[in-house]
Amino acid sequence: MSETIEREFTIRGEVGLHARPAALFSDLACKFQCEIEVGRGGEWVDGRSILSLMSLGAKTGSLLRIRANGPDAEDAVAALGAFLESQEAHSKR
Repeated sequence: MSETIEREFTIRGEVGLHARPAALFSDLACKFQCEIEVGRGGEWVDGRSILSLMSLGAKTGSLLRIRANGPDAEDAVAALGAFLESQEAHSKR
């Protein structure tokens, strides 16, 4: 039986989780087999859906929770959390 892994991360990038970072986050999430959800406040969305991620309205400094369930949940949460806390992943280009 798979264990659910859930952790909280702060968005560090200067542009928050707008279109480009949401697309990159979604691409990374799709590399894992587990189910992935991202939450802000009481709202949870599919971590593979760009539009759902953008609907969270997460800006720099926002706290997001990543919850994963499946065979590679621990790796997924670690990688996605590192992405959210990475300055480079969210810089304007």
